[in-house]
Amino acid sequence: MNLALALTVFGVIFVAELPDKTMIATVVMGSRSSALPVWIGASLAFVVHMGIAAVAGKFLALLPHKLLEVIIMIVFLAGAAYLLFVPEKSELTKGEREAEKETPGSFLKVGSTAFAVIFIGEFGDLTQILAANFVAKSHEPWIVFLAASLALIAIAALGAFGGRSLVRILPLSRIRQGGGILLAGFGIYTLITLIIG
Repeated sequence: MNLALALTVFGVIFVAELPDKTMIATVVMGSRSSALPVWIGASLAFVVHMGIAAVAGKFLALLPHKLLEVIIMIVFLAGAAYLLFVPEKSELTKGEREAEKETPGSFLKVGSTAFAVIFIGEFGDLTQILAANFVAKSHEPWIVFLAASLALIAIAALGAFGGRSLVRILPLSRIRQGGGILLAGFGIYTLITLIIG
């Protein structure tokens, strides 16, 4: 197993998802309902999305190497720009709007609502695109799938069980800046390898 790849994917996906609207939706749902079914429903939705990303990444890997590297660089830099320049207030509003669909109820109802909110909200999301790019670049779909899924399950746990406390300790603006700088670093590294190689 490529431990360095697994740790990199886990770290990047974890940091990129922290300030995202689906994390905020999980925080809101977890504060209004029982946290356990919210966590289970959100986690299942995230895992399904990482499966989709792994398959998409395998198709991306079929592209010519230079074109693939350009796409990966653009995604990293676009993700960095998104995290650095889209105000967190915008993501907070979107996340709260997504969570408004949720109402208290039975374990199954709360869990299935959390699944639906995250499943719909995560389509085409930054972390899904990043995971697909990691698969395309590394040709390790299972490692990327597992590491990204674990990162998102951890994020769902943070959001459902303690998200409001986390946001009080570490402001969203700082999380977004850290994620943006990390993705910019990956983008610049990819650009340098394109120029040198």
